[in-house]
Amino acid sequence: MESKYYTLIALIIGFVLDQILGDPIQLPHPIVGFGKLISMAENKMNSGKHLLLKGAVMTTILVCLIFYFTNLIINTLTEFNQFLGTGISAIIVFYCLSARTLRKEVKQVFEALERSTAEGRTQLSRIVGRDTAQLQPQQIRTAALETLAENLSDGVIAPLFWFALLGVPGIMVYKMVNTLDSMIGYKTERYFLFGRFAARLDDVANFIPARLTALIMLLVSGNVSKIEFVISNGNKHASPNSGYPEAALAGILDCRFGGPNYYFGEIVQKPYIGITNKNLNKKDLERSLATNKRSETVMLLLVCLILFISTLFNSII
Repeated sequence: MESKYYTLIALIIGFVLDQILGDPIQLPHPIVGFGKLISMAENKMNSGKHLLLKGAVMTTILVCLIFYFTNLIINTLTEFNQFLGTGISAIIVFYCLSARTLRKEVKQVFEALERSTAEGRTQLSRIVGRDTAQLQPQQIRTAALETLAENLSDGVIAPLFWFALLGVPGIMVYKMVNTLDSMIGYKTERYFLFGRFAARLDDVANFIPARLTALIMLLVSGNVSKIEFVISNGNKHASPNSGYPEAALAGILDCRFGGPNYYFGEIVQKPYIGITNKNLNKKDLERSLATNKRSETVMLLLVCLILFISTLFNSII
């Protein structure tokens, strides 16, 4: 059997495991290891002069190392035993996706909010970076659904996109880039120069996936006519990418995202995405969760088709 058929099998197994189990909280997670590695390297290099260069060098080395060692490990295991290599590949895919956990966390925000605003704020703080202490119920629901849309791209579509291009090493490299951005890609005094390269690299890695996410969301929800809405609103976000899936969900729900929010005690003025100041409710949550789940499945099928056609093409030539 062609090796890409095993890659296809690993993808499907990993995807299904994520849909069933979600993030394995009690097991060692490679992303946690990425975080420790980044923290250790940053503490040693983020000082003195030439911070922009140092940050770029650190980011490049870490990304290249992850690609090299993942590729080496998978190839070595596969040569030793094809089934062992496929099994480890499936586990890596499982660890690198966060579809079920994302949907669960957002659903829990709405459930907590039904009990009290305070519980809703606390639950929301687990999944967003903004200050939640003063948020009102409508703001909490809005923030949760914004996160659901944005992280559909970061947590599912983008990893699968890079898996389609570069296999298991590709999905691991994407997670390293994403983790680097989440740790050092801030415009704070400490990271403004040192983390700039990592932030820009993350922008590049997510450029196509973010727009692909928005398109798939519109397709699975029967809202292809909202494509112009997404194009005109997707670039209103501070991020060059996050606005597109958010705009897609805003179009699907006919609601408004964005607006001013507090981060680290300071208000940040953000443009609105959409125009309808709608009171979001449980039906909007259910529709959003269904859109995510269908989008995940469509992306899986798309990647499987790409791998299958690639394998057939290679066998012909």
